[in-house]
Amino acid sequence: MASAAEQLAANINFAAFSKATDLQKRIWFTLLALIVYRIGTFIPIPGVDPVAFEHAFQSQQNGILGMFNMMSGGAVKRMAIFALNVMPYISASIIIQLMSTSIPSLERLKKEGEVGRKQLNQYTRYLTLVLAIAQSFGIAEGLMASQGLVTNPGPFFVAETVITLTGGTMFLMWLGEQITSRGIGNGVSLIIMAGIIADAPRIIFQTLSLARAGDVNYFGVLAIGAIMIAAIVLIVFIERSQRRLVVQYPKRQQGNRMFMGESSFLPLKLNSSGVIPPIFASSLLLLPQTVITFSGMGANAPDWVTTFLATFGYGKPGHMVLYGLGIIFFTFFYTSIVFNPEETADNLRKYGGFLPGIRPGKKTAEYLDFVLTRLTVLGAAYITVVCLLPEILISYYNVPFYLGGTSILIVISVTLDTVAQIQSHLVAHQYEGLIKRSKLRGNAPPSIRR
Repeated sequence: MASAAEQLAANINFAAFSKATDLQKRIWFTLLALIVYRIGTFIPIPGVDPVAFEHAFQSQQNGILGMFNMMSGGAVKRMAIFALNVMPYISASIIIQLMSTSIPSLERLKKEGEVGRKQLNQYTRYLTLVLAIAQSFGIAEGLMASQGLVTNPGPFFVAETVITLTGGTMFLMWLGEQITSRGIGNGVSLIIMAGIIADAPRIIFQTLSLARAGDVNYFGVLAIGAIMIAAIVLIVFIERSQRRLVVQYPKRQQGNRMFMGESSFLPLKLNSSGVIPPIFASSLLLLPQTVITFSGMGANAPDWVTTFLATFGYGKPGHMVLYGLGIIFFTFFYTSIVFNPEETADNLRKYGGFLPGIRPGKKTAEYLDFVLTRLTVLGAAYITVVCLLPEILISYYNVPFYLGGTSILIVISVTLDTVAQIQSHLVAHQYEGLIKRSKLRGNAPPSIRR
């Protein structure tokens, strides 16, 4: 039998949406914030020759620059003020989360509730500033190392580039937090998704034009399109899949009344780590190549650098193998961070809940760990296949742009999460309406209502 929330969700329609004025305000705020973000991706940083940079970008768009450009909605191609996007913030968030599991002081903050969470968020902002300054400085040095890209190279160009790009990242971080608190959905995730979606029509049109001109193999285009469709279906199915463990609560007595034991579900997602593993794995693997690219070595690179790029460079077999292993490793690692079987088992025991047939305490923790490990194996395999197949096809058929499985995974995951939040707001709005109507009908004393 469906629960009350499921029955209300099934009755949600346009009429219910038109009455939810608070939800409409949140959606409008989110759309306006994303429009501001898109405008910023077209404002170039000063001192860079746009024609020369676009020509240099064309030769690297199927590599690391293509991946960064895809995530930033074309801002890298235009070298806009939002070229760094929110990548420093994501890297800082991941680093703080990893450190909170190994540093006792951060681990204590993590357990302090809302106060500790605010302090960790402040540390994340500070680290974002440091990473943005370092990456902006590297970009400025790399631009000056390439001939003809900078109109007036020198310390002043480095300073204005660092200030502009760092300011753009910090503004996007603030904008994402505003969307999360005053809008709908996760602000940072929506900013990344907006960039990917905005660049998708250009990629599709470019692919069709190249296929029509004979520059790209038709079979390769069809194969990539078929895999993208299959990946979308697979991602939607997996992201909505979960293992529900039955949790039973014993009978309880309040006064002279005896309440029967209740049962609920403990949902375990097949992919508990989300899109973190491919993002973190690709960031670590592309870091050496990014340093080499922005260092301006070019043809004067040492032999060991040439050998490294030939073996582990983007699109090479060594890179694919390490990328797959990195995804698997970080899937298990991040899942262990977001879900603690011992803590969950302890919470169940505190509230009197237990899994049928499993003793509370240590046995429950062992069973949860066993189930979660099996689910994580399937989740790691799913993420690896989704992220690697498009990469292999793009490298094999030499498609002159970047469109990976990570981008599709981000778009679908964020879309599902946003739709779920919208549905939650509508359900809460309908609950409020039912409560108000019940109060109006039940204001009279019990003797009169009889």
